[in-house]
Formats: sequence, structure tokens, C-alpha cells
Amino acid sequence: MAGPDFDVAIKQLHATMRTIEQVLDLDAMRAEIIELGEQVAAPDLWDDQANATRVTGRLSALQGQVDRFEELSGRLDDLAIMVELGQEEGDAEAIADAERELGRIRKAVEGLEVRTLLSGEYDAREALVTIRSGAGGVDAADFAEMLMRMYTRWAEQHKYPVEVFDTSYAEEAGLKSATFAIHAPYAYGTLSVEAGTHRLVRISPFDNQGRRQTSFAAVEVVPVLEQTDEIDVPDEEIRVDVYRSGGPGGQSVNTTDSAVRLTHIPTGTVVSCQNEKSQLQNKASAMVVLKAKLLALKKAEEKAHLDEMRGDVQASWGDQMRNYVLNPYQIVKDLRTGYEVGNPASVFDGEIDGFLEAGIRWRRGADKAAEN
Repeated sequence: MAGPDFDVAIKQLHATMRTIEQVLDLDAMRAEIIELGEQVAAPDLWDDQANATRVTGRLSALQGQVDRFEELSGRLDDLAIMVELGQEEGDAEAIADAERELGRIRKAVEGLEVRTLLSGEYDAREALVTIRSGAGGVDAADFAEMLMRMYTRWAEQHKYPVEVFDTSYAEEAGLKSATFAIHAPYAYGTLSVEAGTHRLVRISPFDNQGRRQTSFAAVEVVPVLEQTDEIDVPDEEIRVDVYRSGGPGGQSVNTTDSAVRLTHIPTGTVVSCQNEKSQLQNKASAMVVLKAKLLALKKAEEKAHLDEMRGDVQASWGDQMRNYVLNPYQIVKDLRTGYEVGNPASVFDGEIDGFLEAGIRWRRGADKAAEN
């Protein structure tokens, strides 16, 4: 790559970074980091464990975003110096290294730029994710557990705290369902593109004849509510059931009936929580999940009404959305965006940023098309 091309590319990236800084409002982020830091330093922080977890989680997530932006800015400045020195000394190897670094920086900036596309009403919220096994028997339950690991590994890689509310284990292997929160700004906007039906094709490890099996799992993503959200749930509309928590294989992990299941009678919405030690804590956590799902249901009904008024009869974009094929070939492909990866193992290990970015860009395009 010639010198002038480097100059143009670096100037374009600097301009993009300035736009990102304005849209993300990094000054506001830094101010919130200072405020949260003061709360973390308070000696009575852990008197309220739920609030302490929220505060420390948000501080970590915000600091991670600011660090990521500043690291990229520094790499861009270093690249300009690398190019200048390489050109002055006529060092072809240094220029080649600079070209490779330019490609890596461009990819990282594009990933950061995706965040600026998250402008929906609840996009900035934390996320509640529910995974349920579908058709496919034990393979579907195993697939549900693989998906849960995929999302928690993704969160770990980004240093986002994960809070598990409920895990319902299948009898032979895997999960019937699981609900967990990812505590990070914009987690909902980022992960909402994962909602829908996921399909796995592989040689079943549970089939003694080694036959290929197709199984399904459903992913639901809703935003975590904040105190300003208006969602009133009268006590008489909720049925509370208490049962004994269970671990893998149906083994009891508690000696008391501490798990709680809440049913919202008018809508039939059911949530449960068994991961806290006390029934009271489980009920409070289950109520958080229930209210979040009811708010999401309310918004979905409003959207469906608007779609009906517009004459929109298309199925939800998030229904059948991704194939994970392990046999006879290996590929993970998103059916909406066309984005694909030929290494399923890396995807199941949490490397899903490419799918998330493609999904967010696709959704933005679909939203714009619907507005026109």
C-alpha cells in the first residue's frame, strides 16, 4: 500500500472515531465511572448485595468500553508513526506490518461503530436471555446447553458479569431451559438480534447408531427493567408455586423448597428462579424476570398492532435465524444476513461478534425499509 493510501485510510478512521466518541458520549461515560467509583469505595456497599453487583458490574462494563476506545485511538496514533518511520527508512517489512495492523484496526473500529446503530428505546439496557430446548429430544437439550455456554463465554470475553436466575436440567443431558442476565450497557441492543430459533445438524453423540440428527432451541432476549419503567402487576394476577431446586440428573441441591415459580395468570407467562439460597430471594429475582417479560410482551403487542395498521404480514425476522451444521460439512450461517463462519467450534466458544454486528446492521436496514 502506498503512502498516500495510508494517509487517507488513517484520516478516515480518525473521523470515524470522532463520530463514535460523540454518539457514545464518552464524556458522560467517564463522569458516570467517577460516580460509580465513589459508590464502590463506600464501606457499606455490600450491605445490599444486589445493588453492589449492579454497581460493580456497570462500572466494569463502562470502564471496559472507555478502555477499548482509548486503546484503539492509541493504536491508530502508533500506526501513523509506524508508517512514517517505515516510509522514511524504506523498510518494506515495516510497511507490510503497518498494512496488516491497518486491517486489524479497521475491523476493530467497524465493530465499535456498530454500537452507534443501537438507538432503540431499550437498546442501552442490560439483557435477560432465556434459552429453551425445542424439537430433537436429548440433542435439543444438549444444544440448549451449548448455546448457554456460547453466550456466557461471549460475556466472559468482554468481561460482562453474568447472573443465572434459573436452570432446568433435562433428565439425560443438557437443559430444558435457562434464564440469565448479562449486566452490561447495550447488552439488550446487542443480543436482541439473537432472538429466534437456532438449528443444529450433527451426528448425535446420543445415538448409538451414529445417525445425523437435527435439533432446535429457542432464544428469547428482553431488556432488564429500570425503576422508571411503568409495569404494574397486581398480586391477584400472580400464582406463586414453591418447589425443590434440582441439579443435573434431577439430583436435589437444596434441602428446603426454595425454588419459586411465578405464573402471570392473564397472559400465561411463567418464570422461575432457583439459584438463590432463600425462597424470598428467588421470588424477588423471579419478579424481575417476569416484569421484564411482561414489558417486552406489551411492546410486542404494540408493534403487532402497528404492523397490522401498516398491512405488514411478514413473519418476525427473528424466527428461523441461524443454522449450526457440524455434519456432513462444518459451517454456522445466519439465514437473515448471510454471514457465515466455517469454524463452529470457535462460535460455540463465544466468538459471535461477527454475527452480532451483521445482525445489528441488518436490523437497522430492515427498520429503515419499514419506515419508508
